[in-house]
Amino acid sequence: MRIVLLLGLATLIALPIVEAEEKQRYAKISLASLEDKIRGGWAGQMIGVSFGFPTEFAYQERIIPEHELPEWRPEMIKRALEQDDLYVDITFAQVMDDKGLDASSEDFGELFQNARYPLWHANLAARRALRRGVPATLSGTPAYNLHAHDIDFQIESDFIGLMSPGMPRSSNEISLRAGRVMNYGDGIYGGMFISAMYADAFFSDDMEMIVRAGLSALPALPGKSEYARLIEDVLGWWRESPDDWQSTWEKIHDKWNSGEMCPEGAVKTFNIDAKINGAYVVLGLLYGAGDFEKTMHISTRAGQDSDCNPSSALGILGVVRGYRNIPGKFTIGLKDIADSKFIYTRYSFNEIVDSSLKRAVALSKKNGGYVDEEYVHVVLQEAVPAELQTWKGQGVVSEILLYDDPRWQWRGNWRHETMRIWRYEHISKTSSTLGAEATISFVGTGAVLKGILLPDGGLLDIYLDGELSRTVDVYPDEPNAKPEESIWHHFDLEDKRHTLRLKVRGEPYRESTGGY
Repeated sequence: MRIVLLLGLATLIALPIVEAEEKQRYAKISLASLEDKIRGGWAGQMIGVSFGFPTEFAYQERIIPEHELPEWRPEMIKRALEQDDLYVDITFAQVMDDKGLDASSEDFGELFQNARYPLWHANLAARRALRRGVPATLSGTPAYNLHAHDIDFQIESDFIGLMSPGMPRSSNEISLRAGRVMNYGDGIYGGMFISAMYADAFFSDDMEMIVRAGLSALPALPGKSEYARLIEDVLGWWRESPDDWQSTWEKIHDKWNSGEMCPEGAVKTFNIDAKINGAYVVLGLLYGAGDFEKTMHISTRAGQDSDCNPSSALGILGVVRGYRNIPGKFTIGLKDIADSKFIYTRYSFNEIVDSSLKRAVALSKKNGGYVDEEYVHVVLQEAVPAELQTWKGQGVVSEILLYDDPRWQWRGNWRHETMRIWRYEHISKTSSTLGAEATISFVGTGAVLKGILLPDGGLLDIYLDGELSRTVDVYPDEPNAKPEESIWHHFDLEDKRHTLRLKVRGEPYRESTGGY
């Protein structure tokens, strides 16, 4: 057993809206057009993620030069079959196919907990929490998940929008059930925003109105979320400079590129926060103005999560345009893999399109719509803004406690060790000795302790100001887990000096290969 502390880490057929006797507003869309738009949405995601994958997080706090973008080749789309942006999204859709439209957070959590695919950030933290007995309704909350505002659910919410044509109230409700498994607050709002834009895109081609439709799903005044305020800023800056997306990018960066809670990004240029990456999706949609390739380039060139952002932007635009109106150079390669399975799923591209169509029809019927031989008659919904979720004690991470901090005082058998995990080398301090301790003092309202998750990791008691705060483990549960992670955090302390003491228990955690 080892304890390790880390060194820094198609066309709409018709749209007549009529007043029914019960004052419901109906819009009709042909089954053929609905299928084409859903197909366009999934294809757009696949194209966007495949194009942006080579630059993912390679450009942080800087715009990608045009000449450094990859040149699109038809075979590139094969990459989409192996992207977590899609396989997690698709397996969440599977939950609704298996459990029905009323699938619960517990249903989503059960699949997530038992899934065999690799995960990162909020997803990984949530799965670790679930496997340690935390309920699915809490596994995304800041108490258990320091990545609560990360992008994870935002990039996994497309399936909800694609089954909710004209129904943003339903998309919000489903988003809450699924999104709280791994996110909280702005992390959930990102998924609500994206899925509500999809819902509107079935019946609109006005990019500004689509963005505003997404915004209407988020908490309203007086308690607006930061996510909503950022998107309103982007809309305003776009109005001021409608032909200069880079000036808007600069304003986004200057005002909003701070306050990241993710341990990896809190003190680095890396930013996986949902709202700033959501702003880059909007940047592509507004300045791309319905042009497929331009939208792709802008949302990619904005940097940071440069595969997820064009995936979301092109997914939404794919619904607006429909599959048949996506430029052929981007879809020609898709024909060769349309019946190939996405890894870790039971679905191919053709199968997830068919599945999404069935769910869209079923959801429309559930909400008072009906289907005849050619058309789906949808009861259009007005969005109901989500309730505001706030994190007591939330603040900016200004310090992360790492093993090489000179304030540490070490007792017992600790040794420096160089480890190679994946492609990276990590220099840390380790101990497998019962009772080995390390103590550090800090001043402020909270702190984050960051370490490495290892196959032979064990248990550690953490004392805060002399009281046992928590017993944690540094076992990753899975061989492909991201090794660097927060192993303890606290953010609602009195603003004074605090003492943190770590004590090695000399016990392995469950399946850990470590000894005493």
